Amino acid sequence: MQRFRSHLTTAWGQLSHFRYTIWRPFLKSSASSPVVFAVLFLLFVGAIVSTRFLNSANLAGPTITKIFERPPQKIEIPLNCTAYDPTRTCPSNYTTAHNKQDDLDRPSPPTCPDYFRWIYEDLRPWAHTGISRDMVERAKPTADFRLVIVNGKAYVETYRRSFQTRDIFTLWGILQLLRRYPGRVPDLDLMFNCGDLPLILSKSYSGANATSPPPLFHYCADDYTLDIVFPDWSFWGWPEVNIKPWEPLLKELEEGNKKSKWVDRQPHAYWKGNPNVSPSRQDLLKCKVSKKHDWNARLYVQDWNKESREGYKQSNLARQCFHRYKIYIEGVAWSVSEKYILACDSVTLLVKSHFYDFFTRSLVPMQHYWPIKVDDKCRSIKFAVDWGNSHKTKAKSIGKAGSRFIQEELKMEYVYDFMFHLLNEYAKLLKFKPSIPEKAVEFCSESMACTTEGLGKKFMMDSMVKGPADSRPCTMPPPYGPSSLYSLIQRKASSIEEVEMWQDKYFGKLK
Repeated sequence: MQRFRSHLTTAWGQLSHFRYTIWRPFLKSSASSPVVFAVLFLLFVGAIVSTRFLNSANLAGPTITKIFERPPQKIEIPLNCTAYDPTRTCPSNYTTAHNKQDDLDRPSPPTCPDYFRWIYEDLRPWAHTGISRDMVERAKPTADFRLVIVNGKAYVETYRRSFQTRDIFTLWGILQLLRRYPGRVPDLDLMFNCGDLPLILSKSYSGANATSPPPLFHYCADDYTLDIVFPDWSFWGWPEVNIKPWEPLLKELEEGNKKSKWVDRQPHAYWKGNPNVSPSRQDLLKCKVSKKHDWNARLYVQDWNKESREGYKQSNLARQCFHRYKIYIEGVAWSVSEKYILACDSVTLLVKSHFYDFFTRSLVPMQHYWPIKVDDKCRSIKFAVDWGNSHKTKAKSIGKAGSRFIQEELKMEYVYDFMFHLLNEYAKLLKFKPSIPEKAVEFCSESMACTTEGLGKKFMMDSMVKGPADSRPCTMPPPYGPSSLYSLIQRKASSIEEVEMWQDKYFGKLK
């Protein structure tokens, strides 16, 4: 209505100006002149007749329609804790229907980022056999919870509590997906593990007499496991360490990058984290500055207990983008810190990884990051920093490319679209009709946010999807062909080998 009034006011103002310009010669005469009134009356009647003629001839139809067209109504789904608290039942008025006509009225969506193609690879173990109910239930010993979606509603059977609130914020993210795309997520039945390490070993399901592997969703995998990778809990917040949901944090990281130009940043490599979770991180600490060596690394131990007591003043991720280089190194397995490090505009010095998550397989060495040898960390870091400080333009472009990848291809709408397409492709493989388990409980945004307090509730509210998306999910790219997948793997390997060759020559000359 406000838009209609605005268009009407503008149109009336233009008409008034036009009327004044045309009639000004007449207005110079006396206002009581009968001749003037007669002319004005004839012009007014003529304008009405002309307008009706144009309408009937449909000559001005599209323009007039555009002016009075109402914008699509934005639907919001409020969080109704007032109704939920006394009854402890999920609202029955959630939108679970999908109007396909709405899709026809919207422009074609963009093609999804390239890392979506790994969805086909992760589901390939079941591409020919499909997934039976027995396969799903065989994953139960390794799962923290079972998620069943029926008619757009989520039901959860919990087997064990995960570390901290990983399971809670993972489920919260799935509920927000259902709010973003109501009626689009198909019925499905899956098992989810929230631990650090992937658990489905591929060697256990190979050979002539091997059974099909149980499908298990998880945050990461490696070349020796078959876990189906899914976005981790921290995209919706990590209250135990005060890490905000991804959408507001990504904006803060972008603003933080603007505070210091790359060339003005400290010309060293920076890392801050918990070294006690893996031998590789403990080995990294050998690269600290000493009286004998300066490996160009500035390394700091993160004490989360101390940070919690002091209000997390030294752990704001948006204020850790003041070095030209930042080090990423795995912990127990893959680490959620990777996306925060890549987002900094700094050159990411990535210590060779064993594990991958849902997007990192599309990162290319020397395009998005600089590879660091896992068994020669100190010399690799020193060479990378010395090379970058001598080739500032190239080093800056690598840092910017990694940051651009995160800002443009890992924005929150793509995270939801990845979840959407993964669950849809998974559901296509199911050979049974999902049904609600006897011990499962219905989950909704109210059942989670209304019963949560403190920072956890704040992060839920900050990451809550307000209502259905205005656009369709991005369009899935085709799966990798054997040659294109081989070419990608070879390209990565060749880049890493080239950097290692440069490093050997560099230290050979120093000797």
